[in-house]
Amino acid sequence: MPRSDMLLWCAAMLCIATGCAQKAEQPTEAIGRDGIVKEEFIFDKVPFASCHASTIAQTKSGLVAAWFGGTSEGKTDVGIWVSRHDGQSWSEPVEVATGQAENGKRYPCWNPVLYAPKDGPLVLFYKVGPRPSSWWGMRMTSHDAGRTWSAARRLGDGILGPIKNKPVLLADGALLCPSSTEHAGWRVHLEVTRDLGDTCVNRVPAGAQEFDAIQPAVLAWGGQTLQILCRSKQKTIVESWSDDGGKTWGPLKRTQLPNPNSGIDAVTLRNGIGLLLYNNTTTDRTPLNVAVSADGKQWTNGPVLETEPGEYSYPAVIQTDDGRVHITYTWKRQRIKHVVIDPAKLPKTER
Repeated sequence: MPRSDMLLWCAAMLCIATGCAQKAEQPTEAIGRDGIVKEEFIFDKVPFASCHASTIAQTKSGLVAAWFGGTSEGKTDVGIWVSRHDGQSWSEPVEVATGQAENGKRYPCWNPVLYAPKDGPLVLFYKVGPRPSSWWGMRMTSHDAGRTWSAARRLGDGILGPIKNKPVLLADGALLCPSSTEHAGWRVHLEVTRDLGDTCVNRVPAGAQEFDAIQPAVLAWGGQTLQILCRSKQKTIVESWSDDGGKTWGPLKRTQLPNPNSGIDAVTLRNGIGLLLYNNTTTDRTPLNVAVSADGKQWTNGPVLETEPGEYSYPAVIQTDDGRVHITYTWKRQRIKHVVIDPAKLPKTER
Protein backbone atom coordinates (compact mmCIF):
# COMPACT_ATOMS: atom_id res chain seq x y z
CA MET A 1 0.00 0.00 0.00
CA PRO A 2 1.42 3.44 -0.91
CA ARG A 3 2.44 5.61 2.01
CA SER A 4 -0.27 8.21 1.31
CA ASP A 5 -2.99 5.54 1.27
CA MET A 6 -1.60 4.03 4.46
CA LEU A 7 -1.81 7.41 6.22
CA LEU A 8 -5.39 7.89 5.10
CA TRP A 9 -6.33 4.41 6.29
CA CYS A 10 -4.71 4.99 9.70
CA ALA A 11 -6.50 8.33 10.09
CA ALA A 12 -9.83 6.72 9.27
CA MET A 13 -9.30 3.93 11.79
CA LEU A 14 -8.35 6.43 14.48
CA CYS A 15 -11.42 8.56 13.74
CA ILE A 16 -13.73 5.55 14.00
CA ALA A 17 -12.11 4.46 17.25
CA THR A 18 -12.61 7.87 18.86
CA GLY A 19 -16.12 8.34 17.51
CA CYS A 20 -15.38 11.44 15.45
CA ALA A 21 -16.59 9.89 12.20
CA GLN A 22 -20.00 9.19 13.78
CA LYS A 23 -20.15 12.71 15.20
CA ALA A 24 -19.37 14.29 11.83
CA GLU A 25 -22.18 12.36 10.15
CA GLN A 26 -24.72 12.90 12.92
CA PRO A 27 -27.91 14.34 11.36
CA THR A 28 -29.36 17.58 12.66
CA GLU A 29 -32.52 15.81 13.77
CA ALA A 30 -30.50 13.58 16.09
CA ILE A 31 -29.86 16.48 18.46
CA GLY A 32 -33.43 17.76 18.33
CA ARG A 33 -33.41 20.69 15.92
CA ASP A 34 -36.80 20.08 14.29
CA GLY A 35 -38.94 23.18 14.15
CA ILE A 36 -36.16 25.79 14.05
CA VAL A 37 -36.61 27.90 10.92
CA LYS A 38 -34.23 30.78 11.64
CA GLU A 39 -31.25 31.61 13.87
CA GLU A 40 -29.37 34.91 14.03
CA PHE A 41 -27.56 37.30 16.32
CA ILE A 42 -29.29 40.61 16.94
CA PHE A 43 -25.99 42.48 16.72
CA ASP A 44 -22.34 41.88 15.83
CA LYS A 45 -20.40 44.90 17.08
CA VAL A 46 -21.46 46.93 20.10
CA PRO A 47 -19.75 49.30 22.56
CA PHE A 48 -20.33 47.05 25.59
CA ALA A 49 -18.36 44.00 26.69
CA SER A 50 -21.15 41.97 28.26
CA CYS A 51 -24.92 41.57 27.83
CA HIS A 52 -27.67 39.53 29.44
CA ALA A 53 -31.39 39.15 30.21
CA SER A 54 -33.08 39.85 26.88
CA THR A 55 -36.78 40.43 26.27
CA ILE A 56 -38.84 40.55 23.08
CA ALA A 57 -42.22 41.95 22.01
CA GLN A 58 -44.22 42.39 18.81
CA THR A 59 -45.47 45.82 17.78
CA LYS A 60 -47.43 46.96 14.72
CA SER A 61 -44.10 47.99 13.19
CA GLY A 62 -42.24 44.77 13.91
CA LEU A 63 -40.29 43.08 16.67
CA VAL A 64 -38.49 44.93 19.45
CA ALA A 65 -35.83 43.39 21.69
CA ALA A 66 -34.09 44.75 24.78
CA TRP A 67 -31.40 43.60 27.22
CA PHE A 68 -28.93 45.04 29.69
CA GLY A 69 -25.35 45.67 28.61
CA GLY A 70 -22.15 47.19 29.96
CA THR A 71 -18.78 46.21 31.37
CA SER A 72 -20.32 43.28 33.26
CA GLU A 73 -23.43 42.50 35.26
CA GLY A 74 -23.79 44.79 38.27
CA LYS A 75 -21.36 47.49 37.10
CA THR A 76 -22.56 51.08 37.17
CA ASP A 77 -22.19 51.52 33.40
CA VAL A 78 -24.78 48.80 32.67
CA GLY A 79 -27.79 50.25 30.83
CA ILE A 80 -30.81 49.04 28.88
CA TRP A 81 -30.28 48.61 25.13
CA VAL A 82 -32.95 48.25 22.44
CA SER A 83 -32.98 46.99 18.85
CA ARG A 84 -35.90 46.96 16.39
CA HIS A 85 -36.60 44.54 13.55
CA ASP A 86 -38.21 46.01 10.43
CA GLY A 87 -38.99 42.68 8.79
CA GLN A 88 -35.58 42.48 7.13
CA SER A 89 -32.93 43.06 9.78
CA TRP A 90 -32.26 44.31 13.29
CA SER A 91 -31.39 47.95 13.84
CA GLU A 92 -28.20 49.07 15.51
CA PRO A 93 -28.66 48.77 19.30
CA VAL A 94 -29.32 52.00 21.16
CA GLU A 95 -28.98 52.59 24.89
CA VAL A 96 -32.37 53.92 26.05
CA ALA A 97 -32.04 53.83 29.84
CA THR A 98 -29.34 54.26 32.44
CA GLY A 99 -29.51 54.07 36.20
CA GLN A 100 -28.52 57.65 36.81
CA ALA A 101 -30.26 59.09 39.86
CA GLU A 102 -31.34 62.69 40.38
CA ASN A 103 -28.20 63.36 42.43
CA GLY A 104 -26.05 62.27 39.48
CA LYS A 105 -25.02 58.94 40.98
CA ARG A 106 -25.34 56.06 38.54
CA TYR A 107 -26.54 52.57 39.42
CA PRO A 108 -26.61 49.43 37.24
CA CYS A 109 -29.74 48.51 35.29
CA TRP A 110 -31.20 45.00 35.34
CA ASN A 111 -33.69 42.64 33.65
CA PRO A 112 -35.74 44.62 31.11
CA VAL A 113 -39.24 43.32 30.28
CA LEU A 114 -41.13 44.55 27.21
CA TYR A 115 -44.92 44.54 27.14
CA ALA A 116 -46.95 45.46 24.04
CA PRO A 117 -50.66 45.99 24.80
CA LYS A 118 -53.17 45.88 21.95
CA ASP A 119 -54.01 49.50 22.60
CA GLY A 120 -51.51 51.91 24.04
CA PRO A 121 -47.76 52.44 23.96
CA LEU A 122 -45.04 49.82 24.16
CA VAL A 123 -43.95 49.48 27.78
CA LEU A 124 -40.43 48.81 29.03
CA PHE A 125 -40.14 47.65 32.63
CA TYR A 126 -36.69 47.33 34.19
CA LYS A 127 -34.89 47.46 37.52
CA VAL A 128 -32.26 49.89 38.86
CA GLY A 129 -30.13 49.48 41.95
CA PRO A 130 -26.79 48.33 43.30
CA ARG A 131 -27.89 44.68 43.52
CA PRO A 132 -31.05 42.52 43.19
CA SER A 133 -31.64 42.59 46.94
CA SER A 134 -32.05 46.39 46.89
CA TRP A 135 -33.16 47.33 43.38
CA TRP A 136 -36.36 49.20 42.48
CA GLY A 137 -38.81 49.05 39.59
CA MET A 138 -38.75 51.50 36.65
CA ARG A 139 -40.89 52.07 33.56
CA MET A 140 -40.63 53.82 30.20
CA THR A 141 -43.08 53.94 27.29
CA SER A 142 -42.79 54.33 23.53
CA HIS A 143 -45.49 55.51 21.13
CA ASP A 144 -43.46 54.69 18.00
CA ALA A 145 -42.56 51.02 18.48
CA GLY A 146 -39.32 51.60 20.33
CA ARG A 147 -37.79 54.40 18.25
CA THR A 148 -38.14 57.00 21.00
CA TRP A 149 -38.95 56.66 24.68
CA SER A 150 -40.51 58.67 27.46
CA ALA A 151 -38.61 59.77 30.52
CA ALA A 152 -38.01 56.99 33.02
CA ARG A 153 -40.52 56.76 35.86
CA ARG A 154 -40.17 54.87 39.11
CA LEU A 155 -42.95 52.41 39.90
CA GLY A 156 -45.12 52.73 43.00
CA ASP A 157 -43.66 52.26 46.46
CA GLY A 158 -42.51 48.65 46.91
CA ILE A 159 -43.57 47.67 43.37
CA LEU A 160 -40.96 45.93 41.18
CA GLY A 161 -43.07 45.05 38.14
CA PRO A 162 -42.38 41.92 36.08
CA ILE A 163 -39.02 40.78 37.39
CA LYS A 164 -37.78 38.90 34.29
CA ASN A 165 -40.68 37.49 32.28
CA LYS A 166 -43.55 39.18 30.46
CA PRO A 167 -46.83 40.03 32.21
CA VAL A 168 -50.14 38.44 31.26
CA LEU A 169 -53.38 40.33 30.66
CA LEU A 170 -56.20 38.91 32.79
CA ALA A 171 -59.81 38.54 31.66
CA ASP A 172 -60.89 41.51 33.78
CA GLY A 173 -58.36 43.83 32.13
CA ALA A 174 -55.80 43.82 34.94
CA LEU A 175 -52.16 43.03 34.25
CA LEU A 176 -50.61 40.10 36.12
CA CYS A 177 -46.88 40.78 36.60
CA PRO A 178 -44.78 37.75 37.67
CA SER A 179 -42.35 39.08 40.23
CA SER A 180 -40.05 38.15 43.11
CA THR A 181 -37.76 39.60 45.76
CA GLU A 182 -34.28 38.69 47.01
CA HIS A 183 -33.77 40.92 50.06
CA ALA A 184 -35.02 38.41 52.66
CA GLY A 185 -34.36 35.14 50.88
CA TRP A 186 -35.80 34.33 47.47
CA ARG A 187 -39.56 34.87 47.42
CA VAL A 188 -42.04 34.68 44.53
CA HIS A 189 -45.00 37.03 44.33
CA LEU A 190 -47.39 38.32 41.68
CA GLU A 191 -48.33 41.96 41.22
CA VAL A 192 -51.79 42.72 39.81
CA THR A 193 -51.97 46.24 38.39
CA ARG A 194 -54.35 48.35 36.31
CA ASP A 195 -52.02 51.32 35.87
CA LEU A 196 -48.73 49.69 34.72
CA GLY A 197 -47.26 49.51 38.18
CA ASP A 198 -48.23 52.80 39.80
CA THR A 199 -50.38 50.79 42.20
CA CYS A 200 -50.95 47.07 42.66
CA VAL A 201 -52.25 44.29 44.85
CA ASN A 202 -49.73 41.54 45.60
CA ARG A 203 -50.78 37.90 45.29
CA VAL A 204 -48.30 35.66 47.09
CA PRO A 205 -48.40 31.88 46.51
CA ALA A 206 -48.98 30.01 49.77
CA GLY A 207 -45.94 27.99 50.73
CA ALA A 208 -43.54 30.28 48.91
CA GLN A 209 -41.27 30.16 51.94
CA GLU A 210 -40.58 26.45 51.37
CA PHE A 211 -38.43 27.13 48.30
CA ASP A 212 -35.76 29.62 47.29
CA ALA A 213 -37.62 30.62 44.13
CA ILE A 214 -37.68 33.69 41.88
CA GLN A 215 -38.52 34.87 38.35
CA PRO A 216 -41.87 33.17 37.65
CA ALA A 217 -43.24 32.63 34.14
CA VAL A 218 -47.02 32.51 33.64
CA LEU A 219 -49.01 29.99 31.61
CA ALA A 220 -52.78 30.29 31.00
CA TRP A 221 -54.63 26.98 30.59
CA GLY A 222 -58.11 28.22 29.77
CA GLY A 223 -60.94 29.37 31.95
CA GLN A 224 -59.61 30.61 35.28
CA THR A 225 -56.65 28.23 35.44
CA LEU A 226 -53.17 29.77 35.62
CA GLN A 227 -49.77 28.24 36.36
CA ILE A 228 -46.44 29.77 37.29
CA LEU A 229 -43.10 28.04 36.72
CA CYS A 230 -40.16 29.40 38.70
CA ARG A 231 -36.39 29.24 38.90
CA SER A 232 -35.12 27.84 42.20
CA LYS A 233 -32.00 26.98 44.18
CA GLN A 234 -33.35 23.46 44.74
CA LYS A 235 -32.19 22.16 41.31
CA THR A 236 -35.75 21.93 40.05
CA ILE A 237 -38.32 24.17 38.42
CA VAL A 238 -41.10 24.78 40.94
CA GLU A 239 -44.75 25.53 40.18
CA SER A 240 -47.90 26.99 41.66
CA TRP A 241 -51.47 26.92 40.34
CA SER A 242 -54.45 29.25 40.53
CA ASP A 243 -58.01 28.21 39.66
CA ASP A 244 -59.61 31.62 40.16
CA GLY A 245 -57.82 33.76 37.59
CA GLY A 246 -54.88 34.67 39.80
CA LYS A 247 -56.76 35.85 42.88
CA THR A 248 -55.32 33.05 45.03
CA TRP A 249 -52.50 30.58 44.48
CA GLY A 250 -51.71 27.11 45.75
CA PRO A 251 -48.40 26.11 47.35
CA LEU A 252 -45.18 26.03 45.41
CA LYS A 253 -44.27 22.45 44.54
CA ARG A 254 -41.47 20.67 42.76
CA THR A 255 -41.83 19.63 39.14
CA GLN A 256 -39.84 16.92 37.40
CA LEU A 257 -38.07 19.57 35.32
CA PRO A 258 -34.45 20.29 36.32
CA ASN A 259 -33.07 23.77 36.91
CA PRO A 260 -29.44 24.86 37.40
CA ASN A 261 -30.49 28.03 39.25
CA SER A 262 -31.08 29.88 35.98
CA GLY A 263 -33.91 31.86 34.41
CA ILE A 264 -36.67 30.28 32.33
CA ASP A 265 -39.62 31.56 30.30
CA ALA A 266 -42.86 30.13 28.95
CA VAL A 267 -45.81 31.07 26.74
CA THR A 268 -49.25 29.64 26.07
CA LEU A 269 -49.63 29.16 22.32
CA ARG A 270 -52.90 29.99 20.60
CA ASN A 271 -53.65 26.29 20.19
CA GLY A 272 -53.65 25.94 23.99
CA ILE A 273 -50.26 24.21 24.21
CA GLY A 274 -47.70 25.45 26.73
CA LEU A 275 -44.14 26.07 25.54
CA LEU A 276 -41.24 26.26 27.98
CA LEU A 277 -37.62 27.43 27.56
CA TYR A 278 -35.20 26.01 30.12
CA ASN A 279 -31.75 24.54 30.73
CA ASN A 280 -32.31 20.78 30.91
CA THR A 281 -29.67 20.19 33.59
CA THR A 282 -29.04 20.83 37.27
CA THR A 283 -25.45 22.01 36.92
CA ASP A 284 -24.81 24.31 33.93
CA ARG A 285 -26.45 26.89 31.71
CA THR A 286 -26.16 24.56 28.75
CA PRO A 287 -27.95 22.90 27.01
CA LEU A 288 -30.85 25.24 26.32
CA ASN A 289 -34.07 23.38 25.56
CA VAL A 290 -37.61 23.82 24.32
CA ALA A 291 -40.38 21.69 25.86
CA VAL A 292 -44.12 21.51 25.21
CA SER A 293 -47.07 20.39 27.31
CA ALA A 294 -50.81 20.00 26.91
CA ASP A 295 -51.58 20.39 30.60
CA GLY A 296 -48.55 21.92 32.36
CA LYS A 297 -47.86 18.63 34.14
CA GLN A 298 -46.34 16.33 31.55
CA TRP A 299 -43.64 17.92 29.37
CA THR A 300 -42.12 16.67 26.11
CA ASN A 301 -38.75 17.95 24.94
CA GLY A 302 -38.62 19.69 21.57
CA PRO A 303 -35.73 21.44 19.80
CA VAL A 304 -32.40 21.87 21.58
CA LEU A 305 -31.24 25.42 20.91
CA GLU A 306 -27.69 25.07 22.24
CA THR A 307 -25.53 22.11 23.26
CA GLU A 308 -21.96 23.41 23.23
CA PRO A 309 -20.02 24.47 26.36
CA GLY A 310 -20.75 28.02 27.48
CA GLU A 311 -23.63 30.00 28.92
CA TYR A 312 -26.93 30.00 27.02
CA SER A 313 -29.45 31.38 29.42
CA TYR A 314 -32.29 33.72 30.38
CA PRO A 315 -34.58 32.98 27.44
CA ALA A 316 -37.58 35.09 26.48
CA VAL A 317 -40.38 33.78 24.24
CA ILE A 318 -43.48 35.11 22.48
CA GLN A 319 -45.81 33.96 19.69
CA THR A 320 -46.39 36.54 16.95
CA ASP A 321 -49.50 37.17 14.87
CA ASP A 322 -48.25 34.89 12.07
CA GLY A 323 -48.12 31.96 14.50
CA ARG A 324 -44.34 31.74 14.68
CA VAL A 325 -42.56 31.47 18.01
CA HIS A 326 -39.76 33.99 18.62
CA ILE A 327 -37.07 33.39 21.22
CA THR A 328 -34.18 35.52 22.42
CA TYR A 329 -31.50 34.49 24.90
CA THR A 330 -28.03 35.22 26.24
CA TRP A 331 -25.24 33.76 24.12
CA LYS A 332 -22.08 33.46 26.22
CA ARG A 333 -22.77 36.92 27.74
CA GLN A 334 -21.38 38.31 24.47
CA ARG A 335 -24.42 38.52 22.22
CA ILE A 336 -28.18 38.14 22.16
CA LYS A 337 -29.42 35.37 19.87
CA HIS A 338 -32.78 35.31 18.09
CA VAL A 339 -34.40 32.01 17.08
CA VAL A 340 -37.66 31.47 15.20
CA ILE A 341 -39.63 28.22 15.56
CA ASP A 342 -42.52 26.84 13.55
CA PRO A 343 -44.86 25.41 16.22
CA ALA A 344 -46.43 23.03 13.67
CA LYS A 345 -43.13 21.11 13.68
CA LEU A 346 -42.94 20.71 17.45
CA PRO A 347 -43.67 17.33 19.06
CA LYS A 348 -47.37 16.54 19.04
CA THR A 349 -49.18 16.79 22.34
CA GLU A 350 -52.94 16.86 22.83
CA ARG A 351 -55.00 18.40 25.54
